Amino acid sequence: MWSSRLFWKLLLSYVSLLVLAGLVFAGLQMPRQREVVIQQLRQRLRDAASIGTDLFADALTLPQNEKLQRQVVRLGKQTGARFTLITEDGTVLADSWHAPANMENHRNRPELVEARRRGIGEAQRVSPTLGIPMMYFALRVGEADHPKGFVRVALSMADVDEQVAAVRRIIWTTSLIGTAAALALTWLVVGRIVRPVRVLTEAASAIQRGQFPEKITVANRDELGTLADAFNAMSEKLQSQIKSLRAQHEELEKTAGLLETVLEAMQEGVIVVDADGSVLYANEAARRLLHVPTVRSEGRPLWELTRDEAIHEMLQKANESTSPVRAELQIGRTGACVQVFASRLPGKPSPGAVLVLSDLTELRRLERMRRDFVSNVSHELKTPLTAIQSCAETLLDGAIHDEQYNRVFLRQIQQQSERLHALIIDLLSLSKLESGGPSVQLESVCLDTAVGECIADHLPVADARGVVLRAQPPERKVLVRANAEGIRSILDNLVDNAIKYTPDGGTVTVRWHQEQTRVRLDVVDTGIGIPKEHQDRIFERFYRVDKARSRELGGTGLGLSLVKHWSQLFGGRAEVQSQPGQGSTFTVWLRGASADATEEADATLTGSDESRPS
Repeated sequence: MWSSRLFWKLLLSYVSLLVLAGLVFAGLQMPRQREVVIQQLRQRLRDAASIGTDLFADALTLPQNEKLQRQVVRLGKQTGARFTLITEDGTVLADSWHAPANMENHRNRPELVEARRRGIGEAQRVSPTLGIPMMYFALRVGEADHPKGFVRVALSMADVDEQVAAVRRIIWTTSLIGTAAALALTWLVVGRIVRPVRVLTEAASAIQRGQFPEKITVANRDELGTLADAFNAMSEKLQSQIKSLRAQHEELEKTAGLLETVLEAMQEGVIVVDADGSVLYANEAARRLLHVPTVRSEGRPLWELTRDEAIHEMLQKANESTSPVRAELQIGRTGACVQVFASRLPGKPSPGAVLVLSDLTELRRLERMRRDFVSNVSHELKTPLTAIQSCAETLLDGAIHDEQYNRVFLRQIQQQSERLHALIIDLLSLSKLESGGPSVQLESVCLDTAVGECIADHLPVADARGVVLRAQPPERKVLVRANAEGIRSILDNLVDNAIKYTPDGGTVTVRWHQEQTRVRLDVVDTGIGIPKEHQDRIFERFYRVDKARSRELGGTGLGLSLVKHWSQLFGGRAEVQSQPGQGSTFTVWLRGASADATEEADATLTGSDESRPS
C-alpha cells in the first residue's frame, strides 16, 4: 500500500483538508478567545469592584489609616487583583500593591473620569505608578451629584496575555489532537478503500499477463465488495472463454498447418488474393510456375509476381462473375502451359479470389510426342510395307519370270522385311522398358568385355565405311551394376549411330573409367555433329535431326531412346555434347559395382589380353 499512488493521493488530499480546517478553526478562534478572556476579566473586575464597594463604601469618607490599608492588601491577595480606594477629589486612601502616601492624585485618571460621569469606568494603559500595562475598572460610590469616592480594581495585562496564551494552547492542542485523530481515521478509511482497489489492480495486471489469480476476497460490503464479486465473475468467465479460444486457436493452427502442408504438397499452384489484389497466400507450385523469387510473396500485389495480362484479366472476370472462370494460358516468363481456374471467394462484398494453376506443359509435351510417335510409327511401318507390297505386285504381274530382275525384287522384299522386323523388335523392347515389365536382374558386368565384344561386332562395318573404330580402356578393369543385355544394347546403338554419322576417314572412340562410385562411358565421334536446338530432343523416339539421311542409313529412330531407358533402368543417365561439323560425344553414367566384385573380375581377367578391346 505504501507504493500506491492512489493511496497517497487520497491521504494527502484528506491531510491537506484536515490541516487547512485546523488552521482555519484556530485562526477563527484565536481573536474571539482573546475577546472572551477580556470579557471574563472585565466581569471579574466588576465583581471584585462590587465586593470592594460593599466592604469599603463607608471607609471612603474616613482619612488614611493603617487598618484600612491592611484590609485592602488582604483583599487584594485573596482576589489576586489590585484594589485602590480613591476619594471624590482623587486622593488615594488605600492600595493593595503600593503605599498610598507615595501615590499622586488620581482625579484625572480615564477610568475615574468615566466612572464619575457614568458610574463605571474602564481603561487599559500603562500604570504610571507601577510602569506595567494594566486593565482598570472603577466603580463610583454614591450619587453622581454627591459621590463619596471610587473603588478601582486592576489586573496586569500580563495575566490577560497569559490566560489568552493558555486558551490558545488549548485550542492548538485540541486542533492537533482532532487532526491526528482525523488523520488516523482517514488512514484507516483510505487504506480500506485503496487495499481492495490495489488487489483488483494486481489481479487485472496478472490477467493481462495471462495469469489468472485465485478468487479475490474483499471484506468490504460496499461498492468495492460488489466490484470484487463482479471482477471474480468476469475473471472466471474470461478464463473459460480464453480456454475455449485457445482450444479453437490450436485446432485452427492444426487445420491451417495441415491445409498449408497439403497446399504445399500439391502439384497445382494455388494463389489467394484479397479484394485489393494483394497476395494472401501462394504455394511453392504457384511460385515455380510463375517463376517467382524465393522471397515471401504474401502481402505483395499480384502484378509484382506476374505481369501476364491474361491472368489479371481472368482475376477481374472472376471478381465480376458469380461462376468460376477457366482458361488455358501460356506463361510468358517460363513458357509453361497452364490451365487457370479462377473463382471469387464467398461473401458480400467478396474478400478476394483464388487462382488454381495446373501445369499442362508435360501433358501437352507428351500429347505432342504421342502424335509424333503415332505419325512416325505409321510412317516407319508404311515405308517398308509399301516397298514390300510394290515388289510383290511387280513379281505377281510377271516379273517373277524375269530372271534378270526377280532376284532384285526378292532382295528388296528381304531387306524391307528385316528392317520391319528390327523396327518391331526395337518397339517391343522400348515398350517393355517403359511399361516396367519383368524386372531386370542387375549384376556385376565387366565393361571391358562388353566393349571388346561390341567393337569386334562393328569393326567390319566401320572398316567398310572407312571409319577408324577404337577403344581407350582404363588401367584397371571396370565393373558396372547393370545387365549384360542392356549394356550391349547401349554400346551397340551408340557405336552404330557414331559409325553411321561419321564420314570416311573419321574416328569413333569408346572410352570408359571409374569416378568414385560412378562409371563414365563415352562414345566420341568426329562426325557431322548435332545442332544445339536438337540436343534436348535427340533421345526421343523416332526423333531425327535429318530424317532423309537417317532413313537412307537404315536407322529405326529408336536407338538413342533405348540408350536413355536402359541407362535410367541401371540408375544412371545419358547425355550428349556436340557441335555441328566437330563431332559428338555421347556419355552414359552408370553405377559402379562393389570393390570385391572388381577385384574378382581383375583376378578372372588377368592375363587375358585378348578379351580387352583394342
